[in-house]
Amino acid sequence: MIELSDVHKAFGANRVLRGVNLTIESGTSMVIIGGSGTGKSVALKCVLGLIRPDSGTITLDGQDVTKGDRDAFLARFGMLFQGGALFDSLPVWQNVAFRLLRGSRKRPVKEAHEIAIEKLRRVGLKPDVADKFPAELSGGMQKRVGLARAIAAEPEIIFFDEPTTGLDPIMSGVINELIREIVVEMGATAMTITHDMTSVRAIADNVAMLHDGVIQWTGPVSDMDQSGDPYLDQFIHGRAEGPIEAVR
Repeated sequence: MIELSDVHKAFGANRVLRGVNLTIESGTSMVIIGGSGTGKSVALKCVLGLIRPDSGTITLDGQDVTKGDRDAFLARFGMLFQGGALFDSLPVWQNVAFRLLRGSRKRPVKEAHEIAIEKLRRVGLKPDVADKFPAELSGGMQKRVGLARAIAAEPEIIFFDEPTTGLDPIMSGVINELIREIVVEMGATAMTITHDMTSVRAIADNVAMLHDGVIQWTGPVSDMDQSGDPYLDQFIHGRAEGPIEAVR
C-alpha cells in the first residue's frame, strides 16, 4: 500500500531522514517507534505530501504521492492528531463531520449529522455529546472525538500521531483497544508513530524503529523482543546505557 524508497529530507544542515526504506502492506498496522527528534513525524508528513522529500520516492499503490489529483489522494486518508486538534468553535458533531461537510464529496447536513452520531457511538460516546463543544469534554473524550473524525469518511489509510499522549493508563488502554478494533473492522491500513510501548504491543502488526535517519529494524511485533538489535532492545526496555546516547 505504502512504500518509501531511499527517502532523504534535510532542514538546512539538519539531515533528518537519511535514506528511509519502509513498506507497509495493505490492511496491516505499522507502528514506527524511535526517540524524540528522530524524524517520525517528518516521515509521516512526507507520506501525506505535506513535506516534499529532497530525494527518494514514496508511493501509494505504486503511484508517486507527489503527483496526481491532490484532493482524491487526501480523501483516502484519515488522521488522528497528537493533541486532538479539534476546532474549538464547532460542536462535536461538526468536528466529526468536518470532511463530510466540505469539498467535492460534500454530504447533505442531515446525512453528515447521522454519520457523526454513528461514529461517536462507535468510539463509545453517547448522542448527547454531539452538541457539546470540545472545551466541555475531558481529554479522553476529546481523543475519542478525534478518532471518530478520523474514521468518519471511511478512509482506506489511517494515521495515528502519538494517539495516547496526555492520557492516563486506563484511558490509553481504551484508546488502544478502540484503534485496534476499528482498524480490523474497516480493513484499513494503519501507520502509527508513538513512544508508548504499551500502544505498540496493543495495535501493531509490524514495527519499524527509526534511528539516526534510517530504519534501524523492522519486523513483526512478535519478533520485537527477540530482535537481537541493540538499538531496538535499548529503546523498548528504556535503558539509559546502550548505543543510543541519552540527551542530557
